[in-house]
Amino acid sequence: MTEPSGVLSDSQATVRPKHIGAWNRDYILDSGQTQLHELGHLRLWLTLLDKEWQVRSQYHYEQTDPAGWLTSISHVLPGAEVPLQRFVRPDAGTRVRMLPALATKPTVIRPYQPLTLPADSECTIYVGTQVWLQLRAGERQTLLTEVALTEPSLTWVGPSTMEGDLCYSAASYGRMVLDAVPKRPWRAITPVRILNRRPEPLLLERFSLPTPLLPLFQNEDGQLWTPQVTVVCETDMNSARLKISPTLIPEAGKCHLLSPARESSERGGLIRAFDRMFG
Repeated sequence: MTEPSGVLSDSQATVRPKHIGAWNRDYILDSGQTQLHELGHLRLWLTLLDKEWQVRSQYHYEQTDPAGWLTSISHVLPGAEVPLQRFVRPDAGTRVRMLPALATKPTVIRPYQPLTLPADSECTIYVGTQVWLQLRAGERQTLLTEVALTEPSLTWVGPSTMEGDLCYSAASYGRMVLDAVPKRPWRAITPVRILNRRPEPLLLERFSLPTPLLPLFQNEDGQLWTPQVTVVCETDMNSARLKISPTLIPEAGKCHLLSPARESSERGGLIRAFDRMFG
């Protein structure tokens, strides 16, 4: 089969029952089949043809926060209003795999409500950050594309319009209690330990999480985790020192590495980019 036979309605094609999706799992398609993934606010259709892979994606927003990841296989395609990406098949393999990755830019995080950290004190905020989906196909698991699991928007963090950093602003919030962080397959939990060594209080309204520097791990329950980030404020809050732990906190449980960090923390340009943690 070289081309889809057309858009079929649910009454014209048999849709198999929905199953629970997961990261780093092989999904096998036959030529002509379309697989639908529904995770978070994203619907993703993957179609295998004799000579190409097709990827369609669309965001949808509901009143409630989705909690699961559902998949199904059929010959049903969405309407023409859904954008289409086409990729030449890199090899004859018929399997696809999805891996999570953190954003390519720092991500602005806001506590559930603004929080004041008194002088010479510290706290830990648990952050749930939405990840991006990397789609890998074929026997060589060639990267076809990356899709954000929510529509990303950009914001500026810095003391002026001339000095600062362009960051992602996403629906990510910080909680001081780990159990209060919503557990979702598409969110990675990052413990952020903030030490205020200044002689005056520190107001935490938002801060920039260095997502390109963080690797992604997954525990036995399927939850994504990153190492702890420690931020030390000694003088000016816009010149905080940053440290990324080499290990995960015990609360993460037994984990394995899914995705390495996009960038090395040893690169001076990135260190300067994260000097402005707060804004």
